[in-house]
Amino acid sequence: MTKTVKFVALFLVLALAASAASSHTVTFFQPSTVSGTELKAGDYKLVMDNDKVVIQKGKEKVEATVKVETADSKFSTTSVRYSDQNGKMKVTEIRLGGTNTKLVFN
Repeated sequence: MTKTVKFVALFLVLALAASAASSHTVTFFQPSTVSGTELKAGDYKLVMDNDKVVIQKGKEKVEATVKVETADSKFSTTSVRYSDQNGKMKVTEIRLGGTNTKLVFN
């Protein structure tokens, strides 16, 4: 009976870990606009949960809806792609280093 309880507990822990949001770090080297919010240059925590992304540094926090795409191979480093909109750099895509995940911003 004890082994069964331990097995069920281990299974639940693994299931929760697998379903939890994943976290990464992204560095913006210039002021960057995400979902209409301008973020200062610096390192930010990026938390993914399905098609939602939260980018946060201290009190600065922005939530965005993204399209999660899978590339054919892993990205060696995390990179940010921008589009220039009226002189402001809008984040259009983040490629997560060490994964084959690409986040495309709407």
